[in-house]
Amino acid sequence: MTRYTAFNSPLMLGFDHLERLVDSVAKSSADGYPPYNIEQLGENSIRITLAVAGFARRDLDVQLEDNQLLIRGRQPDEQEDRVFLHRGIAGRQFQRKFVLAEGLEVTAANMENGLLHIDLVRPQPITRTRTIDIQGS
Repeated sequence: MTRYTAFNSPLMLGFDHLERLVDSVAKSSADGYPPYNIEQLGENSIRITLAVAGFARRDLDVQLEDNQLLIRGRQPDEQEDRVFLHRGIAGRQFQRKFVLAEGLEVTAANMENGLLHIDLVRPQPITRTRTIDIQGS
């Protein structure tokens, strides 16, 4: 695994969590299931679409944990009396993780034709300038 030495610079204070995020994303991007698209809908809006054929809404779980969007899918155990001559539709459980930038908000999640759409929006940034008083004699 490649280590990012820029995060160890004494000039970058408080960014050590970024190294952990980069490691986490590198691990989760290795699995290509389920396939997904990320689409720019507008200047401040994004849509993540996952192909979840065979999954019902009740089989999917979408959670926002801190700055990570977690999407999990788990189908109930199948009946043992079914015999497949060919099984090409993947039905295994999955977990897909997306790290969201600060301020990015999930506005909606919906299913349509075997696709799970998750809409995100970035509110307009507020520019803040603050003067720090210098204390002392």
